[in-house]
Amino acid sequence: MARSIVLRQLTNSPKSRRQLARKLAERNVPEDIAEAVLDRFEEVRLIDDADFADMWVRSRSQTRKLAKGALRRELAEKGIDPDTAAGALEQLSDEDEDAAARELVRRKLRGSGDLRDRAERDKTTRRLASMLARKGYQPAQAFRIVGEVLDAAGGPADADPEEHY
Repeated sequence: MARSIVLRQLTNSPKSRRQLARKLAERNVPEDIAEAVLDRFEEVRLIDDADFADMWVRSRSQTRKLAKGALRRELAEKGIDPDTAAGALEQLSDEDEDAAARELVRRKLRGSGDLRDRAERDKTTRRLASMLARKGYQPAQAFRIVGEVLDAAGGPADADPEEHY
């Protein structure tokens, strides 16, 4: 029974050992049987937390554009130990993280108002920096990237609108 539960879970999507252990506990599988089944699945490499963490980081950083901080929290929730998580997060450079944030900001920027208007720019800056914060970006990084993208998109905040005519 425990073997079937684990196989069914792995068929749906990759899982960490802790996720599978939780599922077995929910199904009232005795702990010693659960441990034996999970040990065997690890032995034959059907469960590998390092591979799971690498895949999770690649997938979530590409599809959701999550920052390392958010990815680290998600991995911890999945039961990945801090050292394994750190190894998986090494595949993301600071430049990759900044590029993902810039892409998010550019995508969300479409249709914004006149960025030369200080109030509109401030409102847009707060909205975009908040969006990046929800994705796990640090505040200083979020505001820096938003400022860079806004400068490139609409000119400097202090630009005199008259100069453009």
